[in-house]
Amino acid sequence: MSIEERLRAVADDVYRWSNGPGDRYARHAHAYTKVLYCLEGSIDFALDDRIIHLGPGERMVLPAGTAHAATVGPAGCACVEGKARGRTRADGETER
Repeated sequence: MSIEERLRAVADDVYRWSNGPGDRYARHAHAYTKVLYCLEGSIDFALDDRIIHLGPGERMVLPAGTAHAATVGPAGCACVEGKARGRTRADGETER
């Protein structure tokens, strides 16, 4: 099963996107729990208490309302993300 197929099994509104080296996203939050896989390159997500570095094949579950910013790595990145179905546990995982 591909990464995108695995994501579609647990999330809605799944889509792919990509950015060039060094691109940045300003601090923001979402009203939904985001599930994101890095497919190529790398990206760093800055949360209030830590940096989450994602490389190819790695996943992040970001609970609704979590403020974050992002910086794309030196080779750019390609990602796929969606809105998690179900409840999010304290550890960031999603229950169905």
